[in-house]
Amino acid sequence: MLKDLIYTGLGAATILKERVEEEVQKLEDEGKIKQDDAKSLLERLQNVGKQRDSKVKTKLKEMIKESIDELGLATKEDIEKLKEGLK
Repeated sequence: MLKDLIYTGLGAATILKERVEEEVQKLEDEGKIKQDDAKSLLERLQNVGKQRDSKVKTKLKEMIKESIDELGLATKEDIEKLKEGLK
């Protein structure tokens, strides 16, 4: 289920990116925006996207860690500690 959610989000982001690029290209073709301004706008949108992507990944990791903790599942670190204790 989580994998499906991630794939859906990535697909939506890709479609949105393509749509924004198309609209900016239309504005440029119609002379409503200069080429430099269009490029600048796309770069700013990409930067915002990267920042949000980073925040989403961080939040997702936190949520997964909380779920693992709540379920009482062993982590790699827990298993390594047990292995060390057996030596």
